Amino acid sequence: MVETRGWVAAVESADAMVKAARVRFQRYDVTRDARVTVLVRGPLADVEAAVAAGSAAAKRVGELLHAHVIAAPDPNLEFMLESLRR
Repeated sequence: MVETRGWVAAVESADAMVKAARVRFQRYDVTRDARVTVLVRGPLADVEAAVAAGSAAAKRVGELLHAHVIAAPDPNLEFMLESLRR
């Protein structure tokens, strides 16, 4: 997942992530203070490459707040990752 401040950085990040590796765009969330979190899923190595590319893209056009990869999400977290699909 990549968290940015602002929509443009989030869209640029998402675009870079899906183009950089074999990942699928899962969802995005917009919260207060213009924070946008973009979530992708796929094989670990691909997600790591995608998050690196998305982070770099966000930095180029806006503000990167955080980037994080969860290697193997616990099955109990699936409802958080799936339920808010957009």
